[in-house]
Amino acid sequence: MAKQYLTKERLEEFKAELETLKSKKRVEVAERLKQAKEYGDLSENSEYSEAREEQASVESRIAELEDLVKKAVTIEKVDGGGAVHVGSTVTVKRGEKTMSYTVVGSYEAKPEEGRISDESPLGKAFLKHKEGDTVTVATPAGSATYEILRVA
Repeated sequence: MAKQYLTKERLEEFKAELETLKSKKRVEVAERLKQAKEYGDLSENSEYSEAREEQASVESRIAELEDLVKKAVTIEKVDGGGAVHVGSTVTVKRGEKTMSYTVVGSYEAKPEEGRISDESPLGKAFLKHKEGDTVTVATPAGSATYEILRVA
């Protein structure tokens, strides 16, 4: 079972969405289905078809969120012995350019904001390395070498 790393806030957002889908959205869709059935012939009933599609979408999202919550591991700030782990902010140097990334779970990743997934090639390459290590990452444009300057 693959772990899904999430911040406490993001996990709470997913739990709230799941609760809303189960308690409100399911009831709304069931009511729409009931009303659509009253229109008669289901084979030519567009309202019924739309309600069934929405029901399938809601149930799919509920299943996805239940699985996610079950696999969720909350990202905590822990001392990783100086090594990069999920939740670490790592400052690296590539050539003359210095960059900082925070390693997060895939649901939290926003590369444009410096938040990279632990499942991304860059995130995977940084994990378990320490300050002073040199890491080479295979990219579509060729390999890239990073020096780890700081792990926080």
